[in-house]
Amino acid sequence: MTTSSTLRALKGADIFDGETMRKDAAVLIDADKVKAIVSSADIPAAAAVTNLDGGVIVPGYVDLQVNGGGGVMLNAAPTVKTLQTMADAHAGIGATTILPTLVTDTPDITGEAIRAVEDALASGIAGIGGIHLEGPHLAVSRKGAHDPDLIRPMNDRDLEMLVAAAERLPVLKVTVAPESVSREQIRALSKAGILVSLGHTDSSYAVCQESMEAGARCVTHLFNAQSQLGSRETGVVGAAVRLGGLSAGLIADGIHVHPAAMAIAMNGKAGPGRIFLVTDAMATAGTDLQGFTLNGREIRRDGNRLTLADGTLAGAHLDLTTAIRNVVRLCGTPLETALAMATSIPAALIGEDNQIGRLRPGVRADLVHLSADLELLSVFRGGEALEMAKD
Repeated sequence: MTTSSTLRALKGADIFDGETMRKDAAVLIDADKVKAIVSSADIPAAAAVTNLDGGVIVPGYVDLQVNGGGGVMLNAAPTVKTLQTMADAHAGIGATTILPTLVTDTPDITGEAIRAVEDALASGIAGIGGIHLEGPHLAVSRKGAHDPDLIRPMNDRDLEMLVAAAERLPVLKVTVAPESVSREQIRALSKAGILVSLGHTDSSYAVCQESMEAGARCVTHLFNAQSQLGSRETGVVGAAVRLGGLSAGLIADGIHVHPAAMAIAMNGKAGPGRIFLVTDAMATAGTDLQGFTLNGREIRRDGNRLTLADGTLAGAHLDLTTAIRNVVRLCGTPLETALAMATSIPAALIGEDNQIGRLRPGVRADLVHLSADLELLSVFRGGEALEMAKD
């Protein structure tokens, strides 16, 4: 039986439940779970009420591409401690579920990262949804900030390792290039329940379609490190927008992709696949850090731009609140759509929207409170307010 010591209500803000915006409503929280969304007039007398001064309550963000945060990078130290630091840093800026992302590295580091995520999940660290392996099976021609000396084709041992890891992890996402991974390998990965995403590739539209038909369901950081849309060959960008079987992550910082290109892609996207927001965040996320190293190479921060010494973009200094605000203000995206792009859409893509990315009875009470002008005001994880991270 619910008692007044555990039942709380958040009211005074609009509520976006992952799909619909609700007015004059309240979120009921019992212990660390959402109990219900009710009208403000139906808040139980036993509930302790927190009055919010306008804005909107949103499910905790879901970020499927997070390389680092809180001053650390997964590649530099693939440990439970690193994952705890990353999860806490991103929760402090709204992303209460993340896929820690390993940039192309050695087989040993890849194995360590997978084991660290398993251990973090076993120890109950909040906010770790699984792991995203971005490489090493990419195309050197579209390497971006990945170390070309570590990029290589997938072999049988790699495939066996990934299939085995998928049995132990709730979510395993892998970014691959068809130049380095066969259609048969994509089919085997997909059959094992792995989310296969196409990225860092010069593939044609036809090759992307073949890869989709083999089981690929996603494109990594749309427009970046991939073949572009042309009049006679539409490349990965054209495939991501036109093929309904593909969803696509988008780094909406206004640096990686021009606002007009973002708007064109979102307006033209064929379903049921959807475009969703990612940060591609690095060690600087949630900090005022001005630089760090990745596989021995210096990454420099200039404002919100992160680059290698030669000027190559190297991830992003971005949070999902800023990304939401950008697609609303720069692209004219409806607010509900922008919010879904950071919550329910990525959650559904990884098959977890019954647990995260939505506000419904029984889900963990991970919530974000945004102001009317889309500034982050507070974050609740398991119903408890968090200390806000630096930026």
